[in-house]
Amino acid sequence: MLRLAPLVIAAFLAIVSPTSAQVPFGEASTVKEGLEIGTSTSEIAITSDFRGADLTVFGALTNADELFLAIGQYDVIVTLEGPRDYATVRRKERVLGIWMNTNSMTFELVPESYSLASTREIDTIDEEPSLNSIGVGINHLALTPTGYIGNAVDLSDFRDAYRRLKLASGLYQRDTSGVRFVSSSLFRASLRLPANIPDGVHTVRAYLFKGRELIHERELPLRVVKTGLEQAITDTAHNRPITYGFLCVMIAVITGWGASLIFRKD
Repeated sequence: MLRLAPLVIAAFLAIVSPTSAQVPFGEASTVKEGLEIGTSTSEIAITSDFRGADLTVFGALTNADELFLAIGQYDVIVTLEGPRDYATVRRKERVLGIWMNTNSMTFELVPESYSLASTREIDTIDEEPSLNSIGVGINHLALTPTGYIGNAVDLSDFRDAYRRLKLASGLYQRDTSGVRFVSSSLFRASLRLPANIPDGVHTVRAYLFKGRELIHERELPLRVVKTGLEQAITDTAHNRPITYGFLCVMIAVITGWGASLIFRKD
């Protein structure tokens, strides 16, 4: 589990404190609130025994309104979005007693993985149209199909199926209490990285809401990389496909020959 070092918190406080001076209550302020974030690591290494990990995102509100802080009108949503790719969902139906793929739909460039943490239920933080427009939340991600779609019911069914499959695999996750304020303006978010998380450049995003209105957002990159034998196999498969194919054939031949020696009947 990745833990936040006390030294990092102290340094973060030193950076934020000079800019967080408050305007006396009752006087108009021309300085808008800001948001600063950091992560417990900038790179996750996937090894042969990788079983998932926890990512800590810490942040601070700058120039926060003391009155709004006191009455709890600030909310934070933190997301970890994986690399985007096309995703195809297939529908299976029983035809003449056999289960077959009868229909499919492909969505354009959707996140391969998506984790969310928030101070509370996101539908109570902002309204649905606004969440749809910024694409925050599993139910509000833009799932745009490729090609012509004539049946709106089919589109809704395939979208629901896509979300259901991602949640079942653990690649999509949400924790509506995963963001906690550790002081009046400092917060900490915990995001779970599943064991099957895809490698590549992921994006950490933090959204600051004030009175059900998005006022600021920040993002940071997070690299997820394979190491050791896993990386060597991936590099060979992508960069030297002929060598990779030859090695696969050789391994199959050696495995088959070895099995015939072990289990042969004399």
